[in-house]
Amino acid sequence: MREKGVNFRSLTDSIDTSTPMGRFFFHVMGALAEMERELIVERTLAGLAAARAQGRIGGRRPKLTKEQHEQIARLIKNGHDRKQLAIIYDIGISTIYRYHPVGDIQAEETTRQTQENENR
Repeated sequence: MREKGVNFRSLTDSIDTSTPMGRFFFHVMGALAEMERELIVERTLAGLAAARAQGRIGGRRPKLTKEQHEQIARLIKNGHDRKQLAIIYDIGISTIYRYHPVGDIQAEETTRQTQENENR
């Protein structure tokens, strides 16, 4: 901005970047803000590491238990529709697809075999 001839002048904080003292003050304040930001990041990371060391896990609790995931996998293998399962388990359809994708070989193979047996 200085190369373009633009200066900053604060009426409330008496900062004027057109003077050497004003530029110095502006740089010092910027450096202090940068240092404070880095300290916040450092303290946050230290707090997260301490929590992990105590066995705490961040984030929200999973919506489904391991047993429910296994039930859903069995139901998909038996030919149940993923949309119906999302409604039954009160989860989003994207959650079903995330844990049980369409390309899941075991689930799709079993579904195909089930459909073939029903058609006989």
